[in-house]
Order: sequence, then C-alpha cells, then structure tokens
Amino acid sequence: MTKSINVLILGGGGREHALAYKINESPLLNKLYVSPGNAGTQQIAENISTHDNNIVELKKTLLDKEINLLIIGPEALLVKGIHDEIINDARFHKLIIIGPKKIGAQLEGSKLFAKEFMHKYNIPTAKFKSFTIQDFSSIEDYLKTISPPFVIKADGLAAGKGVYICSNIHSAMDEINKIMLEKKFGNAGNTIVIEEFLQGIELSVFILTDGTEYKLLPIAKDYKRIGENDTGLNTGGMGAISPVPFVNEKFLNKIKSQIIAPTLEGLKKENIDYTGFIFFGLINVNGNPMVIEYNARLGDPETQAIVPRINSDFLELLSCINHPKEFLKHEVEISTKTAMTIIFTSGGYPEIYKTGFKIDGLKNVDNAMVFHAGIKRDKNQYITNGGRVLAITSLGNDLQSAIEQSYKNAQHIQFKNMYFRKDLGLDILDEFF
Repeated sequence: MTKSINVLILGGGGREHALAYKINESPLLNKLYVSPGNAGTQQIAENISTHDNNIVELKKTLLDKEINLLIIGPEALLVKGIHDEIINDARFHKLIIIGPKKIGAQLEGSKLFAKEFMHKYNIPTAKFKSFTIQDFSSIEDYLKTISPPFVIKADGLAAGKGVYICSNIHSAMDEINKIMLEKKFGNAGNTIVIEEFLQGIELSVFILTDGTEYKLLPIAKDYKRIGENDTGLNTGGMGAISPVPFVNEKFLNKIKSQIIAPTLEGLKKENIDYTGFIFFGLINVNGNPMVIEYNARLGDPETQAIVPRINSDFLELLSCINHPKEFLKHEVEISTKTAMTIIFTSGGYPEIYKTGFKIDGLKNVDNAMVFHAGIKRDKNQYITNGGRVLAITSLGNDLQSAIEQSYKNAQHIQFKNMYFRKDLGLDILDEFF
C-alpha cells in the first residue's frame, strides 16, 4: 500500500465535501482533487474542471495528477459506466476505483433490475409489478386490484425524486401520467414499478465491499420529505441522524444475514464484479428489515452524518480494497457519539427555486461542521447555487444534544428564501427516548 496517495473525487455536492473532509485527515494523503467540487472542497482540496461528459479529459487528469485512487460520487456517472471506460484502458490497471462497474450500478440505475434481483435471491422487499409505456392502458385496472396507498417509482435515475406515495387511484394515475406520458424524468420514466406500501421506520445501511468481504459503516436515518412531520414532496434528503437507536444487535444480525450476505452472494452468482459502496435503503417492518432500494454509492445527506463518526483512517480503508487480505483485517472504528445533520435549501426546492443569493453567518458556526453543496464563491462572498445549499452536522453525546447543537448553529445561517426542517430527529426522540 502506497504511503503517499493522490486522490480524485468526482462530484460537487455535500457528499463529496464530506468525503474530502474525512480523506483530508489521513496521513497517507499526498494530494486531494475534487471535480468539479464546490466552495467547501476548495478550502481543503484542489477543485478541477468537471469531467462529467469527457472521458478523454478525465483520463488525462488521472495521468497528469498521478491519481492513485478515484472515488466516483454521483450515481449518474456510475450508471453511465465510467468505471468500465477507465479500467478497460491498460494505463489504469493499477488505479483503485471506488464505485461499481456499469452492470453493478444497475442496482440503483434500474428499480426493476433491483426488484428482480431481490426476488431471485430471496431478499426481503415489497411485492411489486412493473409496467412499460406500452402497458399504460392496463395500469389503472391493476391499481383497482390492490389496496392503497400505492408506491409509484420511475425505473431509472430521478435524483431521489422519482418515488411517489399516493393515497388513491386518481392521484396515482396523475403521477404516472407525469412520469410516463409527460416525461417528467425523461426516459427514466419509460418503465415504472408499482409496489405495495410498507409501514415502518426507514433507515440507511452502508457497506464498503470488494465484492466478497465488506466493512459495515455507520448506520443512519434520513428525512426525505420536504415538509415537517414527513409531509410534502420527496427530495434528495432534508437531514439525517446517526446512529439509529432501534438497530440493536438482533436487528443488525437480521440485516447482515437476510440482506447484506444474500446481496453479495447474488452479485457473485451473477458474475457482477462489484468494488465500492452499497447503500441499502431499508424499512423496519415489525422488527424485520426489508429493502426499499439499493444505491450504488454513499447517500446524501447521510454521508454528512456518518463520515464524522468514523474515527479510523478512511483513506487507509479505501486504499486497501484491491488487496483482499489487508481489506479483511482492516477494522473500522466508529464513534459512540451521535451525529445530526440539517440540510438548508433554496425556497421552492424540490421544484422551482431561485439561486444567486448571498449567504451570511458561515463563520459563526461553532462546534459543528459545515458541508457545502449548492454554493459557489464570488469574490469574497458565498452565493447559493443549487436546491440543497449546505449542511450543518453536529456531534453530541446523545441525540438530544446533537439536535440542540445543530439547531443552535442553524440560527447563524441566513440567505434569501432559506428553508430547513425544524423537526429533524424529534420523531426518534419521542418514540425511543
């Protein structure tokens, strides 16, 4: 294992800032680059121009910067097959790539692929049926045969916004019209999956795997709905807490034996070479974990909550993933502290919103971490530049203290049309403490 590692992180959101923050702590690090990065990564790494659609330019950067380890953050790049394009070039056979190849990324890139995979390998998940645009005329008749609420999912990538829970057939067909006929998510909505609704508490489980062995990372719970008390539209995520109090040893063992183990076994049987993160979006149904979705990368905003709880050298863990013996013996040290993350958004998100507003108060945040997402630096000012603008993460000895610290710091942040949820973590406090 090299002791002087050059790292490139692809992406420009809060997840990438959090990863850069953790990797920057490692004594193994030589140079850290983020593409395109944001105003936060610029403080601890070198931002370089984006390579989203230019594999030739990316390869040139990998060579020029002598990159040893590449982390692919955004799901779209994974689903596009960027790992395959790089590793098939003999010049990069020694490059460590964190993120699966194209076929493995289909766990996230296609809801139907994931559901059929789970069904094949007896991984607990909701009952489902899929429909293509050619089947459109039969969808309403099918909905009449099952009980609401209906869970409607666009098959492809939709930036975390392609899932709808509808209380009646009228609202379900309205959303299906928007997805399939009005092309709300483009070709990602040519196929939809309709699932039974599962009642329970959601949680996010993350592993890093070399395709055979895996390392369990901190477990989190995120908050997807825009409105308080989990109302309104789904978003990319409005906040997160870690750990999750109801995940005791018994429940964790069920996750390992019923979900993680058969997932890795299924990947092997399908000859899917998988190196990177798997994010299991789970729901606790009467004490039993069931899979809602897979992601082929770390979650956002969960990364902003789980990364600060990793006490061991994260870069060292990543750098040994191509060395089975080293990876197997590596121990991930997780803090006993609780993390709580608040996401600040532009008013109107996840629908229509305006950007370009000055952000005040970042310097006043105390005893907490600020992770930039939709922010750019203009001269000496920070300016909003996206729907999800920034995250504040606090660590506390318990959930109550972490919540209090994050909301105390939230009072310092100001920008026009700013919005954040004020009830994050309170449901868990009420039910489990």
